[in-house]
Amino acid sequence: QEYLDFRKERSRMLLSRRNQLLLEFSFWNEPQPRQGPNIYELRTYKLKPGTMIEWGNNWARAIKYRQENQEAVGGFFSQIGELYVVHHLWAYRDLQSREETRNAAWRKRGWDENVYYTGEWDPHLLWGPPGHAGDPLASPLSFPSPVPLIRTMESRIMIPLKISPLQ
Repeated sequence: QEYLDFRKERSRMLLSRRNQLLLEFSFWNEPQPRQGPNIYELRTYKLKPGTMIEWGNNWARAIKYRQENQEAVGGFFSQIGELYVVHHLWAYRDLQSREETRNAAWRKRGWDENVYYTGEWDPHLLWGPPGHAGDPLASPLSFPSPVPLIRTMESRIMIPLKISPLQ
């Protein structure tokens, strides 16, 4: 009876639920227990159908630029459930180190060349805000826009529970 009461109470709070079976990209590090404290960013990308292989090829080259600081925890793609969904899990000491690490990655030649191709192209991610000295939009030059692979993207910041091996 207690379990039935619990299910009834839970159903008042639960609006929806989705399940996915995920596989790990072979080029990412396998998730390992970590010492904390850390925060984690889960970035979810919903790709355009037919683009998973192209996505994987670009990220297989790009991920090496982010593994030196050990922030790349894991990369996964959906096998069952909603298809063409990719999840990247990143670890950072705090939000400040997240910002510094991500900004430093965009300054590395190779990271930008591989990663910017996979998303909706925003030259300000590469060059800084409008009016910045290297802003390509401030000049009459024309830059080709790569074919975007992403339909939508979402980012969540998570704090691990004490029982988690990822601290």
